[in-house]
Amino acid sequence: MDTTVLARENAILKARLTEVEAALAESQEANRRLEDILRTSQREKFGKRSEKLSPDQFNLPLEDAELAQGVLAAAQEKAETALQRARGEEPRKPKRNRGHLPPHLPRIERVIEPASTQCPCGCGEMAKIGEDVSERLDVIPAQFRVLVTRRPKYACRRCSQAVAQAHAPEHIVPGGLPTELFIAWIIVSKFGDHLPFYRQAEIFKRQGIDLDRGTLGNWVGRACFHLMPIIHHMKAHLRGADRIFVDETRAPVLDPGRKATKSGFFWAVVSDDRGHGGVGPPIVLFHYAPGRGKEHPLKFLAGYRGRFLQCDAYQSYNALTEIPRDTGPWQLVYCWTHVRRRFVKRFESDRSPIAEEMLRQIALLYQIEKTVRGKDADVRLAARCEHAGPIIAALKPWLETQLSRIPQKSQLAEDIYYPAVAACSDERALHPRALARPDPLPGRRHPRAGHQPRRKSNQTDCEAGLIVHSFFKCL
Repeated sequence: MDTTVLARENAILKARLTEVEAALAESQEANRRLEDILRTSQREKFGKRSEKLSPDQFNLPLEDAELAQGVLAAAQEKAETALQRARGEEPRKPKRNRGHLPPHLPRIERVIEPASTQCPCGCGEMAKIGEDVSERLDVIPAQFRVLVTRRPKYACRRCSQAVAQAHAPEHIVPGGLPTELFIAWIIVSKFGDHLPFYRQAEIFKRQGIDLDRGTLGNWVGRACFHLMPIIHHMKAHLRGADRIFVDETRAPVLDPGRKATKSGFFWAVVSDDRGHGGVGPPIVLFHYAPGRGKEHPLKFLAGYRGRFLQCDAYQSYNALTEIPRDTGPWQLVYCWTHVRRRFVKRFESDRSPIAEEMLRQIALLYQIEKTVRGKDADVRLAARCEHAGPIIAALKPWLETQLSRIPQKSQLAEDIYYPAVAACSDERALHPRALARPDPLPGRRHPRAGHQPRRKSNQTDCEAGLIVHSFFKCL
């Protein structure tokens, strides 16, 4: 056979082999993406809800075993005590690491005297030479009471023309049953302890108090109305802050008539300069919106006079940079936590060495920030330029190199293309007033041990609840 024909067939076979290898690579990458979606779904449903592993997560499956262990230990101690007394021995006290109870708790003391303090040999009264002291934790269950207010009336017996009586005090619910303290307790139970109104109504019923959950909701709504001046005052402080942080999270909202839910969103606006030497109070305000389009931040950020807006790379925030304002357009400051979160997921899913190295570099930046947190702006700027600057400057070419080595449609490539990573060399990353990322959103990725499932709410419930959340987060 002619060598020219062999060479041509060899070239054709090589081209076909290249096509097969490319198709195989795409197929493998597609499989990896599907496996990643499956692992992400499994992690969201069954896995930990935080990037940090909480030890409490391991305790949940062991609670029943610990309960059974407590029953066994109590039975064993009782049996050992009985045997020691049968042998005429003094029962030994079990050794326990009881810890120390907080000093602010009130101490109710009781003294247990022996049956007789007379000496058995007839010497007379014995003298006290010491004492054993033990402390145990006690609780007084919630006790409902009725406050009776009497306003006596006074009249002149001679002329009967004048009547004197004190004015009735103003209440949140005029002429209603609850005191302000009782309403505050209902609010804390709902928004702090995750007890819905219908569960609180069941607790009240055990005490013979019949309260409908609609009544409880009406009382809390009235309290929210009276809290609005405080919210307006907090908003005034936020509007004057030079730096704010904004983030949003999804929340299922009831959709009456469809027997289903729709997606609503909680938006948090935060100002907290405590980590940067600031003296202003930390403030967080929550807003509810039916979506996460650009019209929503444009609406609730109207009137703000700040310059820097820390956020993730969600495209709706880009519209804020185009708004003409007296103080100039917003300058976006991207958040390292959002960047890190993507590489954490990638490392947990694929054990990617690129993701591992990226996390290592971000950890170095965090260590630098830890050393200058709370110091003056000039000190922070100098430390960032000297130590963090070279790291950030080296990240961009390193990421570009890694992109050339991996499939462009891979999930890791998407993480590297994440706009916040592309902006890591931006000079604002070294700004002395760059924000530290808080996490004020209610219900966002708490460790599963303390996680409370999101309850489906209606829009009015969301708006009223966020007023209370805004108030409590700043206490």
